[in-house]
Amino acid sequence: MKLLDEKIYRARLQIFRATLPGDRRISQMIQERGVLDTAQLINEREGEIDPAEIHQKISEVGGTFLTPECRQWPIGLADLSSPPVGLIVKGALPQHPMIALVGTRNPTHYGIELARNFASGFADHGWTIVSGGALGIDTEAHQSALAVGGETVAVLASGVDINYPASNEKLFNEISINGALISEAMPGVAAKPEKFLIRNRIIAAMTSATIVIEAASRSGSLRTARDAAELLRPVFALPGAITSPMSDGCHQLIAERCAEIITSFSDALELLGVG
Repeated sequence: MKLLDEKIYRARLQIFRATLPGDRRISQMIQERGVLDTAQLINEREGEIDPAEIHQKISEVGGTFLTPECRQWPIGLADLSSPPVGLIVKGALPQHPMIALVGTRNPTHYGIELARNFASGFADHGWTIVSGGALGIDTEAHQSALAVGGETVAVLASGVDINYPASNEKLFNEISINGALISEAMPGVAAKPEKFLIRNRIIAAMTSATIVIEAASRSGSLRTARDAAELLRPVFALPGAITSPMSDGCHQLIAERCAEIITSFSDALELLGVG
């Protein structure tokens, strides 16, 4: 590693430890003053932060610290107004095209069937499935990708060593072997409601498109869809029964013209230009 690269890596570790995910003020400071000056200002304000100690904590949980200077960094994250200072990765980020499959934590049988169909279909076509590791649609998408030998990435709102939800511990272990767990949070940091919304921008930015499988009107997956639309990424939504509250969010996205309506896996491939 070159000396300058090492200095930037250490500086990003310091900034990462001292700031919260999605801090626009820090992003602007880095853009205007650079990484090294920003880290120096933070150290002057917070006291000296030992990057070696941070690096050790990340390594102890089997993680690596990825920065925008790394070749593996998802280039789409540069489109964010507040891109991550760095990411903790447990596993290896696949180098295949990525697509986000998101939706409700309380899916109907209809939503589960569609999540499985789309996840396995895209995985079979060489795409990496990206979701948030939550119960419901996220879990079905991750599991279905793995079931057909595909790769999947879970973007977490907690540290990569925190199994949230706890029932997905086995799934997270499998993802770290056949894809990656990634997070903007330090090891040991628990998930909180506001962190889910902040992490959704990463799902939207690092993927080529977002598909909302099934979502209620107040589902967090609508935030992911709107984040993707703001970044000019394709957004697709699957319609459901007009009497199903779990499809209200999808219908809302379609009505607002925030998402294109699709009714089959082949529709998605055609609109993505890979059919």
